[in-house]
Amino acid sequence: MNKSKFFIIVLPVLLIVLATNVQAQKYPISLHPENPHYFSYNGKPTVLITSGEHYGAVINPDFDYKIYLKVLQKDGLNMTRTMTGEYFEPVGAFNIAKNTLGPDPMKLMCPWARVRKEENTGTGSKFDLNQWDESYFIRLKDFLSEAQKRGVIVELTLFCPFYEDSQWALSPLNSKNNTNGLGNIPRTDVYTLDKNKGLLAVQEKMVRKIVDELKNFPNLMYEICNEPYFGGVTIEWQNHIAQVITDSEKSFNNKHLITQNIANGSQKILKPNPLVSVFNFHYASPPKAVALNYGLNKVIGDNETGFKGQKDSTYRKEAWEFILSGGGLFNHLDYSFTTDTEDGTFSYPATQPGGGGVTYRKQLGYLKKFIESFNFVAMKPDTTVYSAGLTGRNKHTIFLAEHGKQYAFYMMGGNKVNLEVKLPKGNYTIGWISPITGKTEKKGSLNHPGGGVTLESPDFDDDIALRIISIPIIRPK
Repeated sequence: MNKSKFFIIVLPVLLIVLATNVQAQKYPISLHPENPHYFSYNGKPTVLITSGEHYGAVINPDFDYKIYLKVLQKDGLNMTRTMTGEYFEPVGAFNIAKNTLGPDPMKLMCPWARVRKEENTGTGSKFDLNQWDESYFIRLKDFLSEAQKRGVIVELTLFCPFYEDSQWALSPLNSKNNTNGLGNIPRTDVYTLDKNKGLLAVQEKMVRKIVDELKNFPNLMYEICNEPYFGGVTIEWQNHIAQVITDSEKSFNNKHLITQNIANGSQKILKPNPLVSVFNFHYASPPKAVALNYGLNKVIGDNETGFKGQKDSTYRKEAWEFILSGGGLFNHLDYSFTTDTEDGTFSYPATQPGGGGVTYRKQLGYLKKFIESFNFVAMKPDTTVYSAGLTGRNKHTIFLAEHGKQYAFYMMGGNKVNLEVKLPKGNYTIGWISPITGKTEKKGSLNHPGGGVTLESPDFDDDIALRIISIPIIRPK
């Protein structure tokens, strides 16, 4: 081919491809346009699955987040949740050993400048709520940057209720800890529109500052408030903060998703805020929250787990069940990450209110690989797949389907199952996968005339997953 013709034809194509890739990288994580129950990031359908530290990665300067983020990447996980520093916890809170959200008060990093040491304060010093701590924003942006390199999405939780007076006594927003004479109020009045006595303006200013500082990061979502159903947080205040985020981004070419924590367990959302794209629940097992709110056509997340012992199997089942029910986000609270074991190998005591660790994170990685082996944006919960249900000791199954094309099943509670389902006429590949090891335990093919069919599982320990994929018929030309 003539070189000049080659450049005329090929060069524009290359430029278009490069421009498309660069543009995809600029866009923040968003709801997937074809199925908003899931995300889109870097031009790819995305489900967020992780097992992360207790939200102190930025505010605790003793925590080496580079090591931590490398572990998430190695384990195939793609999300972390972190707080901003207006809230942190005293040593021993909630029986958490080596709590990353409980930094040395004198080392706390938060948006406001520490201006002087002073006794009889919760932090041993005073903060000026009119003055920013630029070192905090440098650390925050570096954290986002390191996470972006490793494909990790950061959910930045802007605020958190003060569950007890001991936590309120530590906050820079408390009048004992700032030089501005603000915050001489009960902890239950902090996140209100009418009882905050001047703190609302400080909160608004902090939100605008953070939004401006982080405007260029695509791997970012803003959560309004952690567990706002505690500590007097009003829905009017939450809606106001969502509006502040939105107004602060009006001039931006690309906007970030806003997430809202709705309830522990489950709840039907009757008046969804249209500014919110992700509705999160904590301890959402069984995953009733997904079915109750699936009609909203937004991402439903299980955003914190725990308080059910420390067995990997408990939280592995919670994760698989939630994602295979149609959830788009799962975040396990992992207590194996501490300031001296950022690699997630801490052997936590039996008093911990949850679990986590090396083996569990691998199992979450298997879940992520499993769901990503499908064109999952084309799938949804579909009860028409059942023929006569299940036989055998296993009595509980969850699944997603694209009728006639792809089926993802998850079964738990036994060690053998005969699954009776209805499939259209066609050829299918079948694979039984262990959620414990990630290995395919049994595979085969099915030339099916259509209608009911019984699929026999291999022996398994506690739970198993099944992948059914239609083989397209290639017709001769």
